[in-house]
Amino acid sequence: MTHLRTYGTAPYSVAVLHGGPGAAGEMAPVARELSGGRGVLEPLQTAASLEGQVEELRAALSKHAQGPVTLVGFSWGAWLGVILTSRYPELVKKLILVGCGPFQESDAAGIDSFRMGRLTAGQRAEVKRLMPDLKSPSARIRDEIFTRLGTILSQADAFDSTGGALDEVRCSADIFQGVWPAAEALRRQGGLLSMAATIACPVVAIHGDYDPHPAEGVRNPLSACLTDFRFILLAHCGHKPWMESQAKALFYKTLKAEL
Repeated sequence: MTHLRTYGTAPYSVAVLHGGPGAAGEMAPVARELSGGRGVLEPLQTAASLEGQVEELRAALSKHAQGPVTLVGFSWGAWLGVILTSRYPELVKKLILVGCGPFQESDAAGIDSFRMGRLTAGQRAEVKRLMPDLKSPSARIRDEIFTRLGTILSQADAFDSTGGALDEVRCSADIFQGVWPAAEALRRQGGLLSMAATIACPVVAIHGDYDPHPAEGVRNPLSACLTDFRFILLAHCGHKPWMESQAKALFYKTLKAEL
């Protein structure tokens, strides 16, 4: 698998960042939609550490983008965009956060139980049964379990999902397990919000009102620390706006207007 996909034609002025960590390729539909009339980069993060992913992204943008880009980060990709922009402001002219996780530990409490509460009893039982297999000695099995867990939890995250093929998504349990603990620690220790507070370029957050990641956990801290910040809440919309039947069209209209 190549570590970068390109859409449209150069110059590449937009880059989209997938979530996970370890869900490479999930932003492909967004990249395709945005590529009409502009060049779009879709870096696929393969490093199994937070610092490795930051460096991987820096290298991709430095090599393939012609000047600073508009960075569209989804979920974990939103946090990665914040970290990258705080460290290398010359690479980013605007930062758009989609379905961003909360910036403070207190706002994150209860997200997992809230998501589980949206599942059926059968789905909760399957999640409980599958979790131990994430420690399987087989990388193939770990990835299969991680992919299945992602599919189940995506149902809890969605308001009215369009569904759609996941062929372009390559899930990696090892990348998730290598990156997420460090990302959580960065938030818990206040480092993530401190990094956000240093960003000088315009920042826009687009968030679904049904997203289990609380909107106020993004809106409030960023409104308090950024001078150029706007928050856009989409109705009838879960975690992945581009996969929401009732919000997809407005999401794309909103996103394109920000580019």
